[in-house]
Amino acid sequence: MPRFRARLVLLLVCRPVFLISLWGLAFSAYATSPRVISLAPHATELAYAAGLGPHLVAASAYSDYPEQAKSLERVANYRGIKLERIIALKPDLILAWRGGNPPKPLETLAKMGFEIRYLNPNQLSDIGQFIRELGRYSKTSDIATRNAKAFDKKLAQLKARYQNAPSVRYFYLLSDTPLMTASDRAWPSQLFRLCGGENIFAESPAAYPQVNMEQVITRLPQTVFYTGATLPESWQSMAELVPDHAQRFTWPLNPDWLTRATPRALNAAEQICTALDKVRHAQ
Repeated sequence: MPRFRARLVLLLVCRPVFLISLWGLAFSAYATSPRVISLAPHATELAYAAGLGPHLVAASAYSDYPEQAKSLERVANYRGIKLERIIALKPDLILAWRGGNPPKPLETLAKMGFEIRYLNPNQLSDIGQFIRELGRYSKTSDIATRNAKAFDKKLAQLKARYQNAPSVRYFYLLSDTPLMTASDRAWPSQLFRLCGGENIFAESPAAYPQVNMEQVITRLPQTVFYTGATLPESWQSMAELVPDHAQRFTWPLNPDWLTRATPRALNAAEQICTALDKVRHAQ
């Protein structure tokens, strides 16, 4: 592989017009079973969606979907990554997340010649694109093509259905102690916007701002979303302060669906869209 990479760099310098075709050569240069490591839960899910599941040799903590991912060796968590172990596993490809993985160890791996693909989504449509790109590393790219098409189709259907839906003001209860939410800078807000949700803290400069109950009340939310099985008890004691309709319309969401940039994000979108429709019909 190092010799191939050296030849590839030389060809890119001398003949940049062949960039696209050389990408194809680079992908096909992998062995029949390329070794892949994922350093984030959403990257693990995307790898499986792209047909790379059989090639994963290690993953990060909380990589729990699909079921097969639970048996993978763990080489990363919120504290950092196991640099020496990753090197020992000799991966052909490392899937990483800027902001979620420490930069210095990844820079070290890159200098050593390991290929790192960062999967940092900015919008929902990136999910299908990531699946297609990762599929090029697999010998079964048809799996990636099929899953990417299915995701794109479902996303397009939801956009078409809700593009003209009346907006509904919502409050997303991320944490109750301290009271925190997500602004429009945060990933989950895209799913709410897709369904016609209007974030009462959309303009906050922080992605995940800490707020207070007075701010929630004065912004008059029409509904409240939260993650987990039940509303936190501390919120229940304060809920009577928010408008009546927001008390009646509180909805639980699956946290993995909501926060991970994977095909399952549209499951969360469907939860949200259904909830907002019920609020609209009740008014």
